[in-house]
Amino acid sequence: MTATIEYTDQGHGKPVIFIHGFCETKEMWGKFIEAFSGEYRVLCPDLPGFGDSRWYEETISMEQAAQMLQDWIHDLALEKPVVIGHSLGGYVALAMAELMGDELGGLGLFHSTAFADDEEKIGVRNRTLTFVKKHGVKVFVDSFVPPLFTAAHRESMKGTIQEVVQIARRTTNEGLVSFTKAMRDRKDRMDVLRDFSGKKLMIAGVLDGAVKIDDSRKHQVYVDAYHELPDAGHMGMFEQEATTLAMVREFLEI
Repeated sequence: MTATIEYTDQGHGKPVIFIHGFCETKEMWGKFIEAFSGEYRVLCPDLPGFGDSRWYEETISMEQAAQMLQDWIHDLALEKPVVIGHSLGGYVALAMAELMGDELGGLGLFHSTAFADDEEKIGVRNRTLTFVKKHGVKVFVDSFVPPLFTAAHRESMKGTIQEVVQIARRTTNEGLVSFTKAMRDRKDRMDVLRDFSGKKLMIAGVLDGAVKIDDSRKHQVYVDAYHELPDAGHMGMFEQEATTLAMVREFLEI
């Protein structure tokens, strides 16, 4: 299985890779590119089946995605990149850390987790597959995206939410189905997080409905920088933009 990884590449200096989440694209990181490309080489790939990266299979694994990104990193001759992933992007980043070890300079989990899905979450994934098969991608993402933001922010951030919905509508059926299965079936990688020798970051939303804060808190013993956003759900890069930019900047400077 092969896929061409489409990506943005801006700036010069130490490489930093931001990996988007489920039903997202590289465009999610616009403010982060602006903030960091003056000091770092900032790269944002589209995972297969999302954005401009095509994918025509209904199966993929975190290991396969990690291998594709390792090949991409090698093709670009990137040395010791720091990899920061949002949600699904964090799962892929952990698989990359397991595969690449000290080839990576750092690892960041942004509203993500090293735990495998529990039974409740597996049920959610299976219902997603059933729903998408019946109703299609557009109907799914229109209902999926808004609840990722906390209820208190949905009115004031209506424009941003609609922009994210438009991004999500670009998701292919194959990408959505294959990564839903991959998330459902992925293994626990807490040992990978624990044993990774590079610097490690975690940003968690106290009001995150997708990654429970109690689970996030179990990671903090294994990371160098752990932060909670008290007024954010699953989309801290939008809900707490300035705060999260500062957290990432501080981490990159470690």
